[in-house]
Amino acid sequence: MRSTFLLIFSAIIFNAVTAQIAKAPLVKEGEGPWPQLIIRGVTLINSTGAPPIGPVDIVVENNRIVNVSNVGAPGVSIDPKRRPQLKEGGKEIQAEGMYLLPGFIDMHGHIGGTEQGTPAEYVFKLWMAHGITTIREPGSGNGLEWVLDEKKLSAENKITAPRIYAYSFFGQGAKQPISTPEQAINWVRENQKKGADGVKFFGAAPQIMDAALRENKRLGLRSACHHAQMDVARWNVLNSARAGLTSMEHWYGLPEAMFDDKTIQNYSLNYNYANEADRFGEAGRLWKQAAPPFSDKWNKVMNELIALDFTLDPTFNIYDATRDLQRARRLEWHDNYTLPSLWKFYEPSRESHGSFWLHWGTEDEIAWKENYRLWMTFVNEYKNRGGRVTAGSDDGFIYETYGFGYIRELEMLREAGFHPLEVIRSATLYAAQALGAEKDLGSVEVGKLADMVIIDVNPLENLQVLYGTGTIKVTADNKVVRAGGIKYTIKDGIVYDAKKLLADVKKMVEAEKAKTGWKLKQPGEE
Repeated sequence: MRSTFLLIFSAIIFNAVTAQIAKAPLVKEGEGPWPQLIIRGVTLINSTGAPPIGPVDIVVENNRIVNVSNVGAPGVSIDPKRRPQLKEGGKEIQAEGMYLLPGFIDMHGHIGGTEQGTPAEYVFKLWMAHGITTIREPGSGNGLEWVLDEKKLSAENKITAPRIYAYSFFGQGAKQPISTPEQAINWVRENQKKGADGVKFFGAAPQIMDAALRENKRLGLRSACHHAQMDVARWNVLNSARAGLTSMEHWYGLPEAMFDDKTIQNYSLNYNYANEADRFGEAGRLWKQAAPPFSDKWNKVMNELIALDFTLDPTFNIYDATRDLQRARRLEWHDNYTLPSLWKFYEPSRESHGSFWLHWGTEDEIAWKENYRLWMTFVNEYKNRGGRVTAGSDDGFIYETYGFGYIRELEMLREAGFHPLEVIRSATLYAAQALGAEKDLGSVEVGKLADMVIIDVNPLENLQVLYGTGTIKVTADNKVVRAGGIKYTIKDGIVYDAKKLLADVKKMVEAEKAKTGWKLKQPGEE
C-alpha cells in the first residue's frame, strides 16, 4: 500500500500540485555572460581537498573554466607578463585579497510551499545570496511539471535561480495507490519519461520499495529516502542501499539498522505518529537505542554502506532548534529576512509541519544534544573511512530560513569534526558526485562550468562569514563592523551581486509587513 507518511506529508506540508507558490519573475539581474571573464588575483579554495592557493587568475570562456593560472606569490607585486590576457569584449573582476570557492550545492532544497507562503523569488534569491548555485528539489512539492518549468528557465538563465535537479515523491501523480511491484515499476518508468532526475521515497512495503529502487537504478536515475517510522521497522537504510538507493536524508532508518537488542523503536505506549510532539520528542531519543559507536554492529553497517558507495545527506541544521529552541527563535536574520507567513508557520502548532513545540523543555533538549553527539560521531567517522557526506538544508521548517540554514549546516558539519576544507568539499564536490554531475560541477577546475562564490574574507577561518548578514568583528580602533557576507555569486558565468539579492529579499519582507501591519512577536506574546 502507499506510504501513510507520503499522504500526510503531501497533504499537510505542500498541498502538492493542487496549490502552487508564485513562480520566479522573468527578469535578468546578473551581469554577463561575457565571451571571456577573468577573475584576477584571487585565493582559490578549489574543494578537491587541496589547500588554498593564490594569487591566481581564473579564466572563463563560454561558461567553462579554461585556465587557472598561478600568477605570483603572496605579498609580492604580480608581474603583468605572467597573467592571462583579456580578450576584446571580455570582463575582469579585480579580486585581490578575496577568496573563491565552487558554487555551493544544497542537496535538500524545497522551493517553498503554500503553507509557508514563500514565493519562488524569495527562496531563490536567499539561496543565491548565500552562494548556492545548485539545488536538489527532493519531492517537487509544487508539482513536477511546475519544478521542471522553473528548472528549464533557470538553465536558460531567464530567472534568478540556482540550477535545479528535480526529484518526484514516489507515487506522486499516480492514478491509484501503488500496491504492487508492477505498479511501482511502471510509475518509475513514467517518472523518467516526464523528465524527473530522481525519486524521493518515504518508505513502502518491502516488495514495492525493492521493485521501485531496482528499476530506478536500472534506468540510471538517482534517489533519496526519508525512512519514515511508518515503514522503517520492515525496511531500513541497509535494505534500501542494497536495492539501489543512492542517498539517504536526515538519519531515519540508520539507527534502526543498528538495533542489536530490539527490532522496533522503543515507542511510548501512547505514541501517535500523527502527533509531531510525539514523533520528534521520541526521535531525539533514538540514537541511544542503536548499537554504540565503534561496536561490531555499528562498524558492520557503516562499512557496508561505504562499500555500496552510499551517500549520507544528514541535514543537521533542520533539527538544530531541538537543542536550543530559544536560540533558534531569536536568530538575528528573522527580523529582516523571514517572511511573516513563514514566521507564522514556524510558531507552535498542532497542524504546521515541524512546529511541534507543544510542551518542549529541558529534558527534550538534553536528549537531543546526546542524539546529535551520537549522530555526528557516525557521520564524521563515515567521512573518515571514505564515505560520501553532502550538505543539505531542508530549510523552510523549524526556524531555519532559506539560505541561512544552509550555512548553519556547514557550521554543524564542522561541529561534527570535519575540517573546514572537508566541509567545503561536502558542500560542493561530493554533492556533485552524488548528483552524477561531477563532470560539470563541484570544483574549480579546467573544463567545469563557471559556478563560483567570491567572498572578501577567509571562510575557512570562520564559516559564519558566509551568512548573508556576515559576522561581528572589532577593528583595531575598537569599531564594531560586519565582516563577510558573500560578495559575488557566479552561476553559468553570470555574475550576481549577492548583497543586492539579499537586499531584494529584505524589501520583500518589509513590503509584506507594511501591507499586513505585521510585527514579529515571540510565541505567546500579546
